[in-house]
Amino acid sequence: MALALTGLVLSALANITAQWLPNWNRGIERVQETEQVGIGIQRIAGDLAAAEFVPASRELPRPLFDGSAFALTFVRTALGPNAGIGLDVVRIGEAEDQGRMVTVRSRAPFGPLPAGASPSEQIHLSDPVVLLRSPLRLSFSYAGPDRVFRDSWKGQEKLPVTIMLTIRDAATGRVLAASSVAPVHINAAAGDADDAVKESADDAAKNNGGASNAGRKQDGS
Repeated sequence: MALALTGLVLSALANITAQWLPNWNRGIERVQETEQVGIGIQRIAGDLAAAEFVPASRELPRPLFDGSAFALTFVRTALGPNAGIGLDVVRIGEAEDQGRMVTVRSRAPFGPLPAGASPSEQIHLSDPVVLLRSPLRLSFSYAGPDRVFRDSWKGQEKLPVTIMLTIRDAATGRVLAASSVAPVHINAAAGDADDAVKESADDAAKNNGGASNAGRKQDGS
């Protein structure tokens, strides 16, 4: 009787475990996927925030920035354990890995390009890092000072002000809550930034001068 009862208890435990263990595993997998997506988006947003206004060559005053709906290339300060003082050309975009599409970050040391040279032909990227895997798909859209988002940013005189990162489930087309917006901290050349600072300072001086004149008039009256 004792052996029979033990067998019944063990069989009941086995049935219960067989029911909740797959759900437990699926829950753990969803948590891990969410964490990986969050880490990938944080990495991408950090890269985009550090994008710098760096022309491809001395002959071209436009910044080296090529943005499309599913890939973008830009320049930022070198980042990594063995990175020295310098700049990196970074590409974030889709690539094929074992028959599945993944979002990959790759880099190359920056150097001025010859006049008329194509960046895609002269820049040899390396150190690929997978940030997102299928079925997730990352798309980009770009906005300037007008805050109007568009699917591409090519040949512009300035960097975009804001870049929207949209993550979709390729199977269902559903937009995930992990989607985010990354501001670009530097979007103009140093000269333009200095001019903007000077204009702000002049406006502040005018305002202060007007306030002081008004104060003197009040004192005089």
